[in-house]
Amino acid sequence: MRAVVTGGAGFVGSHLCERLLAQENEVVCVDDLSTGRAENIAPLLDHPRFRFLHQDVTEGLEIPGRVDAVYHLASPASPRDYLRLPVETLLVGSYGTRNALELARRDGAAFLLTSTSEVYGDPQVHPQPESYWGNVNPIGPRSVYDEAKRFGEALTAAYRRTHGVRATIVRIFNTYGPRMRADDGRAVPAFVTQALDGLPLTVTGDGKQTRSLCYVDDLVDGLVSALESGVPGPVNLGNPEEVTVRELALAVREVCGSASPLTFVPRPEDDPQLRRPDISTARRELGWEPRTPLAQGLDRTVAWFRDAASLREEAVPTLAA
Repeated sequence: MRAVVTGGAGFVGSHLCERLLAQENEVVCVDDLSTGRAENIAPLLDHPRFRFLHQDVTEGLEIPGRVDAVYHLASPASPRDYLRLPVETLLVGSYGTRNALELARRDGAAFLLTSTSEVYGDPQVHPQPESYWGNVNPIGPRSVYDEAKRFGEALTAAYRRTHGVRATIVRIFNTYGPRMRADDGRAVPAFVTQALDGLPLTVTGDGKQTRSLCYVDDLVDGLVSALESGVPGPVNLGNPEEVTVRELALAVREVCGSASPLTFVPRPEDDPQLRRPDISTARRELGWEPRTPLAQGLDRTVAWFRDAASLREEAVPTLAA
């Protein structure tokens, strides 16, 4: 199979590229590196079945040769990124999604849209099934991401109905693991880097808001299974095990062996109080559920951050006296 992965140099995208290569596929990774990182795919650049295209998908997606699958992951995904790039986030959800769908339509390729749990907004239904239409503030600061993904879902469904594109929609819940950017503003990398540096762990609000954390390898299993299944979706992909943000901070502190105190800071506007997926559809249609316990996933994530920090220190040049 020849697969295109938009956003392939990002946190999740780079893991997906590796998985597809391990399954003997040819992979074309497309990324403008606005939030993805070249270092995420550096080990893949010499692979004979891997090609990297430095492109902005909002400006077009011209891929020579036949394409069998399109995984559309391109988008800023952390609050810090999409608040910094609000218009770009809306454009990649609209123009970028259309260009990816047109590529799939051109060759009759299977198409996967990675949507998000943020389409549920600050939910009034808990846990969140795919049938829930959500509670989103359409003009709040987070809306640039929420509405970009909601529009992307609507466009994907329209292409499926109108043009017969073999399209699947998945809604990704909080994901963590190696290659998260330390400065992306999400809870896990923030807590890990703070704990390793001996700094206070900044918990937003009272820390009682909940999240459901899925290790990246498990998520990638779900993405591949969803595209191969041809199930239209939407399908929730996430971990139904729910933890409070305060519990997460304490768990990270323990794994890091840190004595850092917790400090409480104001919550961002429209930050959801509850987040837990109902994954009945994924279990039934894909035979999928996450398998990595939080403690094990945090061990692997912290180990990666330690190694990355060591490599950065080694790369610092020594100044001559």
